[in-house]
Amino acid sequence: MSLASATSPAVSAKGNLPPDVVIFGHTTNMLGVQQRLEKVASANVPILIQGESGTGKEIIAKMIHQLSPWSDGPFVKVNCPAIPGTLIESELFGYERGAFTGAYGAKPGRVEMASRGTLFLDEIGEMDMDLQAKLLQVLQDGQFCRIGAQEDKRLEARVVCATNRALEQEIASGAFRQDLFYRINVVNITVPPLRERAGDIPDLVNYFLLVYNMQFNRNVPAVPPPVMKMMQGYHWPGNIRELENLMKRYVILGTADVISSELQNPAEVEGDGLDFDIPVNGSIHLKDVTRQAVRKIERNIILKVLQANQWNRKKAARSLNISYRALLYKLKETGLQVGADDDAEAESVNGHALDHPGMEADDEQ
Repeated sequence: MSLASATSPAVSAKGNLPPDVVIFGHTTNMLGVQQRLEKVASANVPILIQGESGTGKEIIAKMIHQLSPWSDGPFVKVNCPAIPGTLIESELFGYERGAFTGAYGAKPGRVEMASRGTLFLDEIGEMDMDLQAKLLQVLQDGQFCRIGAQEDKRLEARVVCATNRALEQEIASGAFRQDLFYRINVVNITVPPLRERAGDIPDLVNYFLLVYNMQFNRNVPAVPPPVMKMMQGYHWPGNIRELENLMKRYVILGTADVISSELQNPAEVEGDGLDFDIPVNGSIHLKDVTRQAVRKIERNIILKVLQANQWNRKKAARSLNISYRALLYKLKETGLQVGADDDAEAESVNGHALDHPGMEADDEQ
């Protein structure tokens, strides 16, 4: 799931989130997350959301916001690692005119923009120590000050933080302040990885299938039961984000082979394409093995270039310096069958299903 960058609009309007069955599913651990979320949403206390990248921490933060008394207010996200260290203080707290070179006018920070709403500090574990101290002071005093200003302003936002790091270990190594940890961890919500909620995968798969069929104007059928079973047994290191991207490829390429192939041989997409069995105890035909390796590497490169070009095959062919017809032949040769739809439809699509209808997986998150 893609996250807003430092240059994207900081304030998002209240959007429609997917159904609870998609967000929380049916597994015991996620239903526990739902119950905890519903209990704490109305209390104006800091909340820390922890979990691996791609588990949907931002979506949980948005759920907290929408269930809170301040749901009509702004949801302001700060992607801590995406903002350069030299800019993050001014981005957080704002500045007055003339506060520094280039400050030709006053600008509110994201803390101020989140007034009567929610301030979401994503990947707070990557915030530098100096800024951690300033954030701690703001949370303790309930006040902040723009750079160059003489008067403090009152903090009037619910603070929700998220991290994919074990902050206790970061504290032990001296990379995170213990006092800040206690301040932001009044309530802790831990989002389980997808491999621990395999029973929820069918609902997620069907959701992404519906969204991307609509988004790409396709009518790709449901995932076959044997492939769905394979998906439920896969370990999903990238969590929901990985599942989403795989479903996007399934819809665009139109064949379940792309799913089974990638789950059986994940190194073909994530690695160098050389992870396959070689009969070292028997006779080896070097030409055959080399041909296999070249084909797998070629498939991996084509997939990555297609992804980089939002699955527009004509653009991908230009990037690869081959003809469009040659690319179609290679897609067919490697088992990546594609439909006859115009590639122009892909040019207007850039983003994730978790962004469009409101469900996002961090990330990143």
